[in-house]
Amino acid sequence: MIKRIAIVGAGAIGGYMGARLALAGADVTMIARGAHLAAIQRDGLVVTYSDGHHEVAHPSVATADIHAAGPQDAVIVAVKTQALPALAASMRTLYTPNTAVIFAQNGIPWWYFLGQGGPHAGHRIESVDPGGQIADAIEFERVIGCVVYPAAAIERPGVIRHIEGNRFTLGEPDGSRSERILELAQLFSAAGMKAPVRPDIRSEIWIKLLGNLSINPISALTRATVDRIIADPATRDLLRAMMYEAQQVAEALGVRFPITIEHRIQMAEAIGAHKTSMLQDIEAGKPTEADALVGAVAELGRLVGVPTPHIDTIYASIKLLEQIVAQP
Repeated sequence: MIKRIAIVGAGAIGGYMGARLALAGADVTMIARGAHLAAIQRDGLVVTYSDGHHEVAHPSVATADIHAAGPQDAVIVAVKTQALPALAASMRTLYTPNTAVIFAQNGIPWWYFLGQGGPHAGHRIESVDPGGQIADAIEFERVIGCVVYPAAAIERPGVIRHIEGNRFTLGEPDGSRSERILELAQLFSAAGMKAPVRPDIRSEIWIKLLGNLSINPISALTRATVDRIIADPATRDLLRAMMYEAQQVAEALGVRFPITIEHRIQMAEAIGAHKTSMLQDIEAGKPTEADALVGAVAELGRLVGVPTPHIDTIYASIKLLEQIVAQP
């Protein structure tokens, strides 16, 4: 039974998830840092909504020390993908033999080729798990996939602004409707979050990724919000080309898309004048999720022999931009 839930990375998305669960009565531990953590410890975590109302959640524990959190029944990993390799080993202190680990992250996950057959069974994706650090620290049997659709941002320390959406699609890597995933979906639903359980979570990952791998780096390079990227004919053509290349890679891996690229663009268009998380990271001088969102698709393209020239170009550009903004 899932009673204790830790949020590793209680930022915009992790904080929103943790706040909703805490407000619904769950025993939530939030692992955060800096001024954001201090504000949560002092005043609780505030979530503001587009209609003007707000809620204040008080987690059972808020700490920067992962070792102080104690064993958990479930761990929701909501840190940026680039932070996970260095963090994975320390997360073991949160586990019991039955602890499930839910990866609420963007991009191609480190476990993508685990637990399935085919010619690439067990293949490690260097872009997201360099040297196998994550796979060495987290047993695959713990893994639950989670595709994050809401948009949120940290407005100031201790305050999360929810922009839109409340769907977190869940899936066991083997496609089963396990007891643990059904219980988790029920907990999410009771907390006011949509949590459909899908039999093919990898296909769900690719649907979300089509937008992230194209719009996010273009936004970081141009400083444009989502609406402007889609409205401009040239950048709309560019993101369409990147989506098409990614679709070709995914289909070579056996993925079948239930929607067209134009439909996926329309889904993104509904977000409006939103700054992507990658643009926010560049403005803050932080590393981005480019490796998991863009680099991993280029790597998989090489694996299956599908050219990705537009993706390669944008990936090289965003990685150089990362280096430039990180310089003092």
